[in-house]
Amino acid sequence: MDNKQLLKIAEDARKYSHSPYSNFKVGAALLTKSGKVYTGCNVECASFGGTNCAERTAIFKAISEGDNEIDKIAIASDNSEKNEPTYPCGICRQVILEFGIDIKIVTGYSKGDIYECTIKDLVPNYFAGSDFREIK
Repeated sequence: MDNKQLLKIAEDARKYSHSPYSNFKVGAALLTKSGKVYTGCNVECASFGGTNCAERTAIFKAISEGDNEIDKIAIASDNSEKNEPTYPCGICRQVILEFGIDIKIVTGYSKGDIYECTIKDLVPNYFAGSDFREIK
């Protein structure tokens, strides 16, 4: 699946956003190495700590179905139609890192400019689960 198609799916997922506090709708579409796509949207809660981002929603859906080899994730927001990229927040970046440093991040607009980088590009001095060693 190419980036334009995946970004269009993320744009469609944005429609389901529950964002009454920020009024900022975000959708994500995650492609696993098995070829399956999982979508997510942001879901806000009055207790802001209970809010979940679109990226993590898509990741948790994939992982909960046993599909944990992530190839790339596309992110679309209300800024997409302005041709402005939307990148993952810090928490989402850390969650993405759990599943690989070479996962591709795709953002932009399916009818405009599309940007791609890796999660390692967004978090150059990362730490991940692979950094933990057994303590004896």
